[in-house]
Amino acid sequence: MWTDKQRGIRVSQEELLCKNACGYYGNPAWQGFCSKCWRERERARAAGAQRQDTRPSNDGTPLTFSKFEEKKNTEKGRRINTMRRLFWGSPSPPKQQESSESYANVLKAYQSLEPGDFTGFLKLLRSPSSQRLQSRCTAFLNTMEAYHDLPVQKQSDLVQDFYQSFAEYFSSFPEAQVTQIMEHVEKLIMTRLHKWVFCHDSCDDEQKDLALQRRIRSLNWVTPQMLSVPFPDKKTAVTADPFLPAITAIIEMDAKRAPQDKLTCVSKCSQHVFEALSSSNSEPANADDFLSGLIYVVLKANPPRLHSNMQYVIRFGLPHSLMAGESGYYFTNLSCAVAFIEKLDGPALNLSPDEFEGYMLRQRAPAAANRRRQVARDTQHLLEELQGRQEKLDQGMDALNVELNKWVQVVNTQLDEATSQFSLVQKEMTAQVELSQVSSSSSPDASLQGDDNDQSVLVLTDQQFSTSCLTFCTKRNYLV
Repeated sequence: MWTDKQRGIRVSQEELLCKNACGYYGNPAWQGFCSKCWRERERARAAGAQRQDTRPSNDGTPLTFSKFEEKKNTEKGRRINTMRRLFWGSPSPPKQQESSESYANVLKAYQSLEPGDFTGFLKLLRSPSSQRLQSRCTAFLNTMEAYHDLPVQKQSDLVQDFYQSFAEYFSSFPEAQVTQIMEHVEKLIMTRLHKWVFCHDSCDDEQKDLALQRRIRSLNWVTPQMLSVPFPDKKTAVTADPFLPAITAIIEMDAKRAPQDKLTCVSKCSQHVFEALSSSNSEPANADDFLSGLIYVVLKANPPRLHSNMQYVIRFGLPHSLMAGESGYYFTNLSCAVAFIEKLDGPALNLSPDEFEGYMLRQRAPAAANRRRQVARDTQHLLEELQGRQEKLDQGMDALNVELNKWVQVVNTQLDEATSQFSLVQKEMTAQVELSQVSSSSSPDASLQGDDNDQSVLVLTDQQFSTSCLTFCTKRNYLV
């Protein structure tokens, strides 16, 4: 019954796009809308609620609470406008006619900025020609730190308004250059504000992080086969997990401060997932396999503060990074993976409700766990076999050392004998030389004959000496 169903997670491209059909990527955190449509929808809803509160009631009773809410919203709006005036001095974009020559020099300097050169951007921002932009950034940062107790949604609106107003200064630039400059601005601003706005006290991100971690920890029994993830066959080594680089990349996301750096970690993780799927399967990986692999990576990694990191990117990241491009596609799939994990049940894994409950209560173990135990037993047996072979090798080395010591003793004995023989030959040679000298001194004829005898003796002694030296050197070299 359950095995006849089609496994895997099926998400079409249309389901990843915005519900408003604007062409950009949506997000489950925005109920399927993109960031722009979601903000417009929320503003329209807030305006409609405000108009509804200001209408008189049908029964003629005074709407004191509605008036109180209207007054409260008015005061909040006035406070936000005051803060915006502190940031920018006026709600209008910067006026170019104030210093046209300086403005042109600034634009020319920013146009020559290399892609990804954050250090160069900081140098330009600190230059005298960019003093106005630098003062605006400094004023915005100081005011945000002073008003860090504001609700996180208000902080998000202020940061997004700052992005929009700052981008208007470079409205004459091509869109690619504006995007590049705004990425530097985002990194500068959010690196300073990270400690004030990340996992803010006004939201429940911390509780959701703990709930998500417990949920992922309770699903650690899910195998790649249950998710229909293409995995290497048995010929691949046990320790060679192709998804390990992706797991490492998604864990590193919590160590980054800027939203774009966190998105870079998500992109690296997704690219590693595609590489792992390509190495595990002869066919190219499709979108369904990618989402299944990403779910498996999230389950195995259990990234710290995953919900807070995703909300931080949604609230304070640049809209174009989440609405389009590779980063937007990868982040949308990560949001879908988290939503799938939060709602995971038995039918999604092709399991009956009883089987799913048994796995959740640790009453059952998947077949992969049994295979892992078998692999562990085989590995232990192999280790024991290697240990026995190592012991035999140690015993053979000890026996070889004993034989070498005996051989050295024999060679030393032979060397001593050769040395003693050489000394005896040398003594005989000395005695014969002395005898020849005595004979030569007794008679001249004998001296002539003695010379011949001496030469023969010398020849004989030279041959003996050479033989002895040859024997000695041969034994010596053999010993060495």
